Amino acid sequence: MGIAIAILLIAFCFTSPFRQAYTLPAHTLLFADESQISVATIPYLITANVTSLGRAPAKLASTVPVFSPQQVSGHGSIDFKLFGVVPLRTVQFDILPPVKVIPGGQSIGTSLHARGVIVVGFSPISATSRSSANPAKDAGIQTGDVILSVNNTYMCTENQLAETIDIAGKKGQPLNVSLQRGTQILSLSLSPLLCPETGRYRIGLFVRDSASGIGTLSFYDPTSRVYGALGHRITDSDTLQPIDSEEGNVVLASIQAIQPGKLGRPGEKIGIFANGDTILGDVQKNTQFGIYGQLSFLPQNDLYTKAIPVASRMQIQLGPAEILTVIEGTTVERFTIEIEKINPQDYPASKGLVIKVTDPRLLAKTGGIVQGMSGSPIIQNDRLIGAVTHVFISDPNRGYGCFADWMLMESGLIPKTEKLVSSLPFFRPLPQNEN
Repeated sequence: MGIAIAILLIAFCFTSPFRQAYTLPAHTLLFADESQISVATIPYLITANVTSLGRAPAKLASTVPVFSPQQVSGHGSIDFKLFGVVPLRTVQFDILPPVKVIPGGQSIGTSLHARGVIVVGFSPISATSRSSANPAKDAGIQTGDVILSVNNTYMCTENQLAETIDIAGKKGQPLNVSLQRGTQILSLSLSPLLCPETGRYRIGLFVRDSASGIGTLSFYDPTSRVYGALGHRITDSDTLQPIDSEEGNVVLASIQAIQPGKLGRPGEKIGIFANGDTILGDVQKNTQFGIYGQLSFLPQNDLYTKAIPVASRMQIQLGPAEILTVIEGTTVERFTIEIEKINPQDYPASKGLVIKVTDPRLLAKTGGIVQGMSGSPIIQNDRLIGAVTHVFISDPNRGYGCFADWMLMESGLIPKTEKLVSSLPFFRPLPQNEN
């Protein structure tokens, strides 16, 4: 009998309801208009005792009532127990005032100007017909380094760097270079060489001072005009290093064509700026969960003219949802998807959702998720639950999404309490220039 009971308990631990209860995050947040959390139907062997501002304990069903809808702030906890005795999991939660935003879906052109000049490669300088040299590489400069200053002059653009190098070379002066490598600030000294091909002094680098591409607006607050977009960090396409942005802006974009995604090759949206040089807003932050700033004017979205509630992670369910994105011109359209997996997260991290495109028209047009679709808002039960971030290279129909509450923390619309981790996105490169 003991062996039989042990086998039953072990088998029970592999059931989906048990695993869901056990993998719930240790700490989460709920908005005041969410008076219950959604969970799978869990066998009567598991109970959930809820403590929330003096609220009496409650038995677990398909939903768990956690606090009165009249409460607008506070803290609580849910204790999951086997047979009402054996502790399985405790979930702590914070209650925040409800947040409403207007979903995006508009295609945007983004432009970031790096803080300094990014080293993206090396370009040897021909010394003779049979030999070449590279002063920068010999001095220890590496791909991914950010050149901050040369001879105590801050470098803002690649043209300024080229001019500074050429002037110093003509005067026979060495270059004292200050650069950033990760979190380190390093100082190096080197001398430029005259390039016979260009007639200018160079140090043998490919550099870039900015990055631009096409993405999607995720949401904005109509009152403060704070927006979030992309859902992932912008990195340099060659070095895969995050771009430490000094300034940037976003403009509305018009999609002219789409290169469909295929197995092993992600597709992409091809667009142009829709309103010339009219700036939609600025870029104040380039973070793990996208770019954030303030809009100069509010873009039109005929699908959602009024703000909708934002859902916390505990409100998301497996099953149907929709995304908003543009596949032609500037018209925002809705397309059906399926939430296939919800990854419990105790701390802000990317890839919280696994989604699958099910809309026949979107599949026919794009082959699934493509570059430029990053940031497309995900909506379920008339609530914003997240944004598209990445595509599966092995299956363009599927991809990842991030949770909306992580994006709200980055935007400043709700308090940020957890430590962030890093991620790598897709991003289109700019042409390289030699220096």
